[in-house]
Amino acid sequence: MEVSDVRKRLLTTIERAKRQAAERRARNDEATRAFDRVLNNVAIPLFRQVAGVLRPEQHLFTVFTPSASVRLSSDRSAEDFVELFLDTTGSTPSVIGHTSRNRGRRVIESEQVIGAPDTLTEAEVLEFLLKAIEAFVDR
Repeated sequence: MEVSDVRKRLLTTIERAKRQAAERRARNDEATRAFDRVLNNVAIPLFRQVAGVLRPEQHLFTVFTPSASVRLSSDRSAEDFVELFLDTTGSTPSVIGHTSRNRGRRVIESEQVIGAPDTLTEAEVLEFLLKAIEAFVDR
């Protein structure tokens, strides 16, 4: 192959990579803004409501709001929690539900995609939260 052909193809690849990176950054910025709205207007209030309803039933949970996420954590064990956060590492940004529970010496963790941050509804967040809580209240 000619050096000039290799150079042209390499420069085209570099430009395409730069363009894709810029598009990904813009997409992630928009997703972060959308998730912040969902977090503040839907997820955090809903997690607090669930914790408030669980408390009189003798299931003690506390809501934490670490940076760009919300966590419902058991007062009995630090390994028992349900968390919602934004994952921007994939090809499309997604809201992830993360559950961790302690079973003896084992910690069982799972993650699932809840939805896109710009279309996520209160019903979807509640559905995830209710399914995740089942494992903690069956004891």
